[in-house]
Amino acid sequence: MKIKVIKTDDELDAAMDRLETLAMENPEPSGEIAEEMDLLSLVIADYENKYYSIAKPTPVEAIQFIMEQRGLKVKDIAPCFGSTARAYAVLSGSRNLSLNMIRRLHQTFHIPAETLIRCPSTNPKVPVMPR
Repeated sequence: MKIKVIKTDDELDAAMDRLETLAMENPEPSGEIAEEMDLLSLVIADYENKYYSIAKPTPVEAIQFIMEQRGLKVKDIAPCFGSTARAYAVLSGSRNLSLNMIRRLHQTFHIPAETLIRCPSTNPKVPVMPR
């Protein structure tokens, strides 16, 4: 078992193939097999996080996702905003979420408060230019 840091997509493919083979042959791994699978998982995750990370959604994107997934219309989520007009204003980006809106959205639709609080400029993957 020689596992090294993955540096290319070809190495990623090879590591994933090896992990899949081990998983198929050993449904309940133990000992060296389990250790090899753990290490492969770690180096695969490290490479994928570094080169294929997915940006976190903005608050509006998170709300729109929930609406799409649950088949909701603006009128359905309006109580969280206080009115339909405010809901449209937030979804269009012309109004920010208030603390009360964030609380209601979190309690009603279980959207993580962290997602509703963050703004696009706090995304660590997006460089913020100095003024």
